[in-house]
Amino acid sequence: MKTLGLIPARYASTRFPGKPLAIIAGKPMVQWVYERASGVFDHCYVATDDQRIVNVVQGFGGQSVITSEHHRSGTDRCAEAMEILQNSLNISFDVVVNVQGDEPFIQPEQLQRITECFSDRTVQIATLVKAFGSNEDIFNSNAPKVVVSTEGNAIYFSRSAIPFVRGKAQAEWQLAHRFFKHIGLYAYRPDILRQITRLPQSSLELAESLEQLRWIENGFTIRVLETDQETLAVDTPDDLNRVKEFAMKLLNQPDKRDTKQQPSA
Repeated sequence: MKTLGLIPARYASTRFPGKPLAIIAGKPMVQWVYERASGVFDHCYVATDDQRIVNVVQGFGGQSVITSEHHRSGTDRCAEAMEILQNSLNISFDVVVNVQGDEPFIQPEQLQRITECFSDRTVQIATLVKAFGSNEDIFNSNAPKVVVSTEGNAIYFSRSAIPFVRGKAQAEWQLAHRFFKHIGLYAYRPDILRQITRLPQSSLELAESLEQLRWIENGFTIRVLETDQETLAVDTPDDLNRVKEFAMKLLNQPDKRDTKQQPSA
């Protein structure tokens, strides 16, 4: 399979302007992500709308592609970047992976696994989930939950805790059921990526502010793979402080090449 890894990186984030260039243990965040992703895919690019990000990526020896500044989501940015690269490189990719640019500790094993699942020709889109830890808040609306079919496809994503556990106090829900949180890593077949980005926003997507609901509502299937490795997303400057602390612990390990330690859930 010919694989393309894309790292959407927008400079003008509302909550955290310049986030891709935030320094973590001496390196910009986008570099952390790129270094973990570039060894997995046949081709790997940062997809951005800002020359400042392009300059930084070129500075550490990475590859980038300029896209429109008007995209509503990373998925839309990936769709444009895919078309640009397929035309410029004269390559037809089999799988396109959207690697979140704000998760500096994403593991190569996770990227490899989500790519390999496309050996099943029925897979259209794939993503990752992780079981909530006992000390994690399933009622946190910033951590989308997922319910999965017996065939391993997503049934629904929600910011609410789903399913509702009838007959139990909310404090007992995690003892009665295994809840899954969504890890925002997506992989798509190129033709599917084209189709989903041409769809109008759906009622479920608008209600929950989760774009993957548009895909499900329009009949596309999302294969769900479970991982036991935690990721650590940076949404705000406060998150960045947490990430910096973890990075220093990681770099101070006896073997600094070991990237398998994960942030606590």
